[in-house]
Amino acid sequence: MHTSIATVCLSGGLTQKLHACAAAGFDGVEIMDSDLTAAYESPEEIRALCARLGLRIEMFQPMRDVEGVDAETFADNLRRAEAKFEVMERLGAELLLLCSNVATATADDDELVAAQLAELADRAAARGIRIAYEALAWGRFVRDYRHAWRIVQLADRPNLGLCLDSFHILSLGLDPAPIEEIDGDRIFFLQLADAPEMELDVLSWSRHHRLFPGEGSFELPAFLGHVLRAGYRGPLSLEVFNDVFRQTDPVATARHAHRSLRWLADRAAVAGGWEQDRLEPLQPPRGVDFVEIAGEDLSDVDRLLQQLGFDFAGEHRSKRVRLWEAGEARIVLNEQHRGSEARLAGIGLRVDDAAAAVRRAGAIGASEAFRWTLEGEQRLRGVEAPDGTQFFWDDRAGRSWRDEFGGGERGAAGLRGWIDHVNVGAGWEHFDEAVLFATSVLGLTAETSSELPGPQGLVRSQVLRTPDGAVRLACNLAPPSAPEMPRHLAIRVEDAAATARLARARGLEFLPIPSNYYDDLEARFALGPERIGELRELGLLYDRDAHGSFVHFYTPTLGGVFLEIVERRGGYPGYGAANAPVRLAAQRG
Repeated sequence: MHTSIATVCLSGGLTQKLHACAAAGFDGVEIMDSDLTAAYESPEEIRALCARLGLRIEMFQPMRDVEGVDAETFADNLRRAEAKFEVMERLGAELLLLCSNVATATADDDELVAAQLAELADRAAARGIRIAYEALAWGRFVRDYRHAWRIVQLADRPNLGLCLDSFHILSLGLDPAPIEEIDGDRIFFLQLADAPEMELDVLSWSRHHRLFPGEGSFELPAFLGHVLRAGYRGPLSLEVFNDVFRQTDPVATARHAHRSLRWLADRAAVAGGWEQDRLEPLQPPRGVDFVEIAGEDLSDVDRLLQQLGFDFAGEHRSKRVRLWEAGEARIVLNEQHRGSEARLAGIGLRVDDAAAAVRRAGAIGASEAFRWTLEGEQRLRGVEAPDGTQFFWDDRAGRSWRDEFGGGERGAAGLRGWIDHVNVGAGWEHFDEAVLFATSVLGLTAETSSELPGPQGLVRSQVLRTPDGAVRLACNLAPPSAPEMPRHLAIRVEDAAATARLARARGLEFLPIPSNYYDDLEARFALGPERIGELRELGLLYDRDAHGSFVHFYTPTLGGVFLEIVERRGGYPGYGAANAPVRLAAQRG
């Protein structure tokens, strides 16, 4: 697989972008005309830099509004094109992107368009330059790739071909299957982008909301399969216009972009039955092995877990690490992080083949997480997510890391629980990358995202899970003006009310819930005075749908983490989303 990316995808100056592309592992780049114009380096210097970095200049882009015009305008367009050809020669670029005309001063005349493209191609051929004609989704008359292909055939020049862009095709709902009928040698270039489903004019949609493959709603593996079956063997290149990526660190964004291409190539290879570009198979997690909370002093978390009914399962034999258990729910407290407050640092996942999971993660560009271990201690292999959370895989059921802890008393308190879900969080600049990481590296499936009202604006929430619900990760994105949201883990128990009573008897103070919430709860569900009274007394929250009901409560926040105790009745699948505004307001105080 030969990978490429358009410089418009990244923030910064041109040389900074080129260094980021090379560091991420890209083979080539599309250089945007505006990036070169704003650079202080000459085309020759950019050419030399790309050579030193091992980057091939795949395409120079774009030229616009050239064809289908009157003779006087076309003559000026040829003059403009000759100037760009000279720049391309200095740059060492051999392929020019030509976008279909979007101006009003163009004619709906395929014969005229083809004749003018043929003349432009002849002039380019004299300089050894090829032209890739692209049908823009908002083109004045040419907006369908099939129409563009007919014009290219009519022009009949060997150095004139097509540029196919997934956004321009899929955003209009065009059928990509006929791509297979195009001569693959005449598909000069392929640009790839994903996008969310939106009710928006296509130009604004394209300019502000494109995403990297795997992050939107387009069926890109199928689209790529059609292009490859047509015989295309050129680069897989990304062209993603997105307001977030234009503001973020170009090195991180380039790595994110490259990972998305590796994911796409793998998905297309699996769907098409091709061996080339396949990664190790995904290792879907079978369950959560443990959750780790790290910080310098976690004595308050010790106290909180004891109040909730967890058992102290012992100290690690060589590290400042403690283990607490409640049935299948295991929480590791790691005090080897000096100067930091409590935070959710790691999650252990049970899989069938941990080594295969590590190999796949490395091939897709994830950074491996390392932990110091002594001889005889189990080494857990894992990777680091975009937000810094570390994920570890364990497939050794016969030899557990739990044996390295001693001095505790397992099963004494009697609380039986499971890890229901974990909130991993993500900054605004990493949200889409976090979703791609969870699907492409961890093997989770993304549910439909939702928006929850908070005291400082809407909070975007995305749940990622296994089909059986054994692993659920919730990723919340607060408005940019809001402070960073604390992470939390939810422990599922058989009786939330009983757990709350015991915790309160042990001195735990719950997150205070306003009385108005319970008045509204009675109006919504008609639970009756006795049930409402119990919920109000214990500070419990409640939700119900056609599948079942949900009872839960929250602990106070300690540092950057808090716990949630949940009880699911029937087949309730949600997370109490209707109660989120109350929780967010209470946590803000």
